[in-house]
Amino acid sequence: MNSFKSVMPTPPSERIYSLDVLRGVAILGILIMNIQSFAMIEAAYINPTAFGDFTGLNKWVWILSHLFADQKFLSLFSILFGAGVILITQRAKIKGYKSTSLYYRRTIWLLIIGLIHAYLFWHGDILVTYALCGFIVYAFRNLKPNTLVIVGLIVFSISSLLYLFFGWSMQFWPPEAFDGTMQSWLPNQEIIDKEIAALQGTWLQQMAHRVPSSLKFQTFIFLIFTGWRAGGLMLIGMALYKWRILSAERSGKFYRIMTIAGLTTGFVLILIGIKNNFAYNFDFKYSMFIGWQFNYWGSLFVAMGYIGIAMYFLKRGKNIVLNWFAAIGRTALSNYLLQTIICTLIYYGHGLGYFGQVDRVSQILIVFGVWIFQIVVTNIWIRYFQFGPVEWLWRSLSYLKVQPLKNAESV
Repeated sequence: MNSFKSVMPTPPSERIYSLDVLRGVAILGILIMNIQSFAMIEAAYINPTAFGDFTGLNKWVWILSHLFADQKFLSLFSILFGAGVILITQRAKIKGYKSTSLYYRRTIWLLIIGLIHAYLFWHGDILVTYALCGFIVYAFRNLKPNTLVIVGLIVFSISSLLYLFFGWSMQFWPPEAFDGTMQSWLPNQEIIDKEIAALQGTWLQQMAHRVPSSLKFQTFIFLIFTGWRAGGLMLIGMALYKWRILSAERSGKFYRIMTIAGLTTGFVLILIGIKNNFAYNFDFKYSMFIGWQFNYWGSLFVAMGYIGIAMYFLKRGKNIVLNWFAAIGRTALSNYLLQTIICTLIYYGHGLGYFGQVDRVSQILIVFGVWIFQIVVTNIWIRYFQFGPVEWLWRSLSYLKVQPLKNAESV
């Protein structure tokens, strides 16, 4: 068996193009929802009536974003993380290397990058969640695909069941617990003003909000929601990779059926949820514990439909648009963090300070602008460099050796 220090990272020429395309789609897509977290108070992400104008075009932006984006691209990214677990271990095995040390070293550094991102830049970080789940799901890598899907769905369902239990048990809550949870759904003006003031303040003043929010996200929210969701999707992603679905190796007919079944089932569920939430006027007792469930499950099916669409077009050959997505996917971590840098400079006090002042219509226009900027800059970058700057750092730390950054033809 070869030593760990001899392991070399996968060169760009050996990357799986379809996975890069899907990562690019996921990274760009998650900004549609993340922009709300950058621009508005936390409660507005889960309850659109909690803050800002919710009429006319702003209302329709939320409806369309909820239908097509909310949890869909994050689901896709979680699925791809699971696929990456299998990819890393398979390639190490083929080359005669032990993958465990490499995998856990990568995951530890991902955790560190995520902690820096969360506590110094943005409380909505997802990297810490992925790293924590990654430590666990690795143990399931050798299961058969059918078993992975079953276990994945069970894990995925736990958060859904927990929220149903919370909703049922609400009748037994003490008043202070009810009031505290209610404030997270529909905060009073004092809480709103405090959050706006903190994030419109200096970088140090922002810490008063960012640190406790990050800590809550990485502990309580992880234990009741994000950990189960991300972990379950990672296990499903492992199965999809083993079934060769994510590498565009199945038939065009398979992907057409996958697309139609996924999108039809998912959109029907989500539209029912939207209709019910409006009927209940986004009431705390209904929408927080039951109303969101339709999107929770529907997003899984829509993500499958998106995979089917991408794989169908990939089977028809590469084109300039797919190449744009692939470039973003090759530099996914760098682009994810770049979105934070751009958006915090727009909204937070150390930048332009527009937090709480930009409606949803304007937010989506900013999303389009960020997309164009990222596509242009990334496609120029990969002409000269093999990896994104953060990927290069992550790989160098993981492989215990400084990796070459420039493309061979540009040296």
